[in-house]
Formats: sequence, C-alpha cells, structure tokens
Amino acid sequence: MPVRSLRASRSLRLGVNIDHVATIRNARGGLVPDPLRAAHIAAAAGADGITAHLREDRRHISDHDIVRLSREIDLPLNLEMAATDEMLDIALGHRPHAACIVPERREERTTEGGLDAAGQHNHLARFVRALGAAHVRVSLFIEPDPRQIDAAVALGAPVVELHTGRYCDVQGAARVAELERLRAAATRAAEAGLEVHAGHGLTYDTVGDVAAISVIRELNIGHFLIGEAIFVGLEASIRRMRSMMDAARPDADAPAASGPAIDPAAGTGA
Repeated sequence: MPVRSLRASRSLRLGVNIDHVATIRNARGGLVPDPLRAAHIAAAAGADGITAHLREDRRHISDHDIVRLSREIDLPLNLEMAATDEMLDIALGHRPHAACIVPERREERTTEGGLDAAGQHNHLARFVRALGAAHVRVSLFIEPDPRQIDAAVALGAPVVELHTGRYCDVQGAARVAELERLRAAATRAAEAGLEVHAGHGLTYDTVGDVAAISVIRELNIGHFLIGEAIFVGLEASIRRMRSMMDAARPDADAPAASGPAIDPAAGTGA
C-alpha cells in the first residue's frame, strides 16, 4: 500500500474529484477511461488529494475503483459517502485518509445541497464516532449556515466542507451575497476549531474569490476539470486550476508541479 502524505507546505490544497471519469466510462461500459489513470495524472499536475464518491446506486465510481485507488495512489484519498451502514463498512474496510459524509438521493443528478447536520445529529453521530475511531479524518458536507456549523462542532467532526453550489449558480449581487455568506461561515467554522474545506460547482470563473478566503484549507473540484479536459487535456486543466488557486494566495509556499507549464490562455471560464 502506498504511503500517503499531505503536501503540508501549501496553504490551500486541491482535491481532484474523479467521479466523472467513471461517468464517461460507464456511459458505454468497459474499462476506459480509467479513474485510476486520472488520479495519477492529477497527482502529476499538482493535486494534493483525490476525491471519489461511491454512491449507493454506483452510477459512476465502483467498489473496484475504490479498491484500486486505496491500494495504488500516493495521494490521500477522500471517500465521499452517504451515512449508511453499507458505506460505513466499506470505509472501515479500506480506511481512506478521509471520509466526507454527504447527503444522497437517488433521483438527483448530483449532490444538490449540504447535509442537515443539525436535524440529523443522532443519525450522524455514530458514523462520525466510528470513522474517527478508525483514524479516518471525518468531514461533513454542509451549507454555509451557522446552525450547520454549530452542529458539526457538536458532532465532533474535525472538518467541514462548505457547499459552494449556490455561489457558483447565481450572478451579480446574489453572488456577492453568497460569497459573503461563505466567508462568514468559513470564519465561524475556523474560529470553532474546525478545518474548513469548500467545493461543488467551482470553475475558473468562480474559484478565485473562494480560494482567497484565507481560512479555507482545501477545495474539492471535479466536474468542471473533467469537462475542460475534453478541450485541453486533464493535466492542463488541473494545472491551470492549481495556478489560479495559488494566485489567490500570494503568500502560499507551494511547491511547483512537475512538468512543463501550460499556456495560461488555454480553456474557458465556465
């Protein structure tokens, strides 16, 4: 099993979600494109971790993908999972670096919002305890809402991931308001002792202002990068995102990714 370590010198980490490599593979069956190959490319391009969501309906990432990722990647694996006994057993069996508990509904196309950590405290508590006892870093995917942050603290989860979907979906004054909501939530969470992550729907157009929130330690980005890879290649799409994140943190002491630099004009914003 490979040794996994966080690139601790970065002030802001990039987790690359490879779910939609599996979506394309599953569209016609077979073995390609291979999510494991995507994970290796992401590592070479400057990713700090790999995120994969094993959904209950297995619509993209498969159990075998999780086996291979757990055994064969050198970056920390962040397993996104629903709070079910089946997923808990899988997480405890593989013991990834991290497990992010997310809400899940079969009829949704993608995760549509954050957990109701406040309303589901009793249900979530045993999952947080069991994962923590197995030395799996637990995060809760929640809305940037004070009530949900306080619930995460009460549950004993060390990490929250703030849902950025609404911020990415709106424009103008509404986006400004959502950014302030994210900033306030991130600050509240950090002051409560939580490590703060963010993600969902981020693109080249939207990542900068979120990356500039100094208390956020990690962004998880996937769908946009896989889509952009159709036009510029996966390594180039990730390198550009990494570069934009670093530019938003000018004080960051980040090691350069290996390989040639890409044309900064490559790709589009959204």
